[in-house]
Amino acid sequence: MSSVLDEVLSANRVYAEEFGDKGALALPPARRFAILTCMDARLDPAGFAGLAEGDAHVIRNAGGRASDDAIRSLVISHKLLGTREWFVIHHTDCGMELFTDSVMGELLAEDLHTAQFTEGRWQNQGAAGGSPEGRYVKWLTFTHLEGSVREDVERIRRHPLVPAEIPVHGFVYDVRSGRLLPVK
Repeated sequence: MSSVLDEVLSANRVYAEEFGDKGALALPPARRFAILTCMDARLDPAGFAGLAEGDAHVIRNAGGRASDDAIRSLVISHKLLGTREWFVIHHTDCGMELFTDSVMGELLAEDLHTAQFTEGRWQNQGAAGGSPEGRYVKWLTFTHLEGSVREDVERIRRHPLVPAEIPVHGFVYDVRSGRLLPVK
């Protein structure tokens, strides 16, 4: 077993011992809102939004982008589970600003192993065989942080499966201060 697996299973044993009555939480989120944000490990949505288990839906992906799958989750969150307000939260110092679709496609075509960011660019450490399939994926990278939030908020608001009355708020989370900064 890997040390990470051991750590996760050990933490889960402690968590399960202290689980208490959380098994009785209702399926719909108690505070009736959802957050779409980035998967970046520095972001703690429960912490920065004051959430307890059962409070809200948190949908995460690379960049916190309004991808088809993220919108699918938001629509389910509203239609079947009653959320009435949504937040799109990107963050400062996001890795999605450090590459383009073509860069990712070329890196993957050459090698599938982890690349390194050195001298201001992504570089493979070897060429152990990759796949050209990465060239056909829309990676949803961006070059302007606030612009990406505006774009995602507008995409969600204009989506034909999203009711017009659902407020969709846009924010940037500052990884240096922990503050949520509104994007107009």
